[in-house]
Amino acid sequence: MNWAAFLSNYIFAFIVLNVMLGLMAYMTYFERKVLAAMQDRVGPKRTGPFGLLQPIADGIKLLAKEDIVPKNADRLVFLVAPLLSFVLAPLSAAVIPFGGTVTVFGQEVNLYVADINVAVLYVLALGGMGVYGIILGGYASANRYSLLGALRSAAQVISYEIVLGLSLVGVFILSGTLSLVQILEAQQQPLSFGGVQVPNWYILSQPLGFVLFLIAAVAETNRAPFDLPEAESELIGGFHTEYSGFRFSFFFLAEYINMIAVSLLAATLFLGGTDGPIADGVWWLAAKAALFLFFYIWLRTTLPRFRYDQLMGLAWKVLLPLALINIALTGLIRLWGLGLL
Repeated sequence: MNWAAFLSNYIFAFIVLNVMLGLMAYMTYFERKVLAAMQDRVGPKRTGPFGLLQPIADGIKLLAKEDIVPKNADRLVFLVAPLLSFVLAPLSAAVIPFGGTVTVFGQEVNLYVADINVAVLYVLALGGMGVYGIILGGYASANRYSLLGALRSAAQVISYEIVLGLSLVGVFILSGTLSLVQILEAQQQPLSFGGVQVPNWYILSQPLGFVLFLIAAVAETNRAPFDLPEAESELIGGFHTEYSGFRFSFFFLAEYINMIAVSLLAATLFLGGTDGPIADGVWWLAAKAALFLFFYIWLRTTLPRFRYDQLMGLAWKVLLPLALINIALTGLIRLWGLGLL
């Protein structure tokens, strides 16, 4: 075994994990400041310069709050459920390519933790498994409102996970792979039209797939206007009604980690990842992911929450047929390009 390569990959994985956790905390600050600007407010400003210490203050406050477990709850499942959601959330970053290969002190280091040939399926599987924490938390709370929120989340994930996966089939057809590293490399080869070089980003050849992915991703992460599992107007707090203190924050922060992971995935699959007009680099990936995160917040300030029948109808009656049409059209165009039609 090449221990130097193993150690370098381990160190990079450690860095990625801690960066994700740090971004998770400051994503809450970013959201509050953007929401304040859109609503003509100031937002956090008193805790440290420009309010930058607010996420740390929130963490200390949640640690100091009393951790309450309902009397009739299934105690073990109740305690483990939020950890399940929180632990699974950052693992998606393991297959995101933050670049190619660089040389550090004479040792080649890959700017990704792992390159597996089914990386996209791995990310989708983690997203599907993360809902188990929500379902178990709602079930173990011995609260009917929590159980209803958990069941809503299960139905929502099943519906929109199908749309999410099918929206990416066009990308797989064009790239011929499910490896995120190879999908990134395919987009770094520019196309030539009449002597003009244009980016080969899949958003240009898969605009419908991109829109479908964007809508399904918002629903997958339970964000407004698809936040039906925690609809306070009818379910108090949904699946996390009975959670308090730091255990509640695990659910809360897992949502933000999932938002970051989905944004990185979307930037890699459709916007060329680290590919940029001036010089390739991780800053391009960060900028593109930041655009998606801003879009998440913009939706929250703009659109009211859907009714549950509208949520399900959108998935099964609108998005699913469009995803199937996109696959058929992409396949036909691909066959025509290969001269098989």
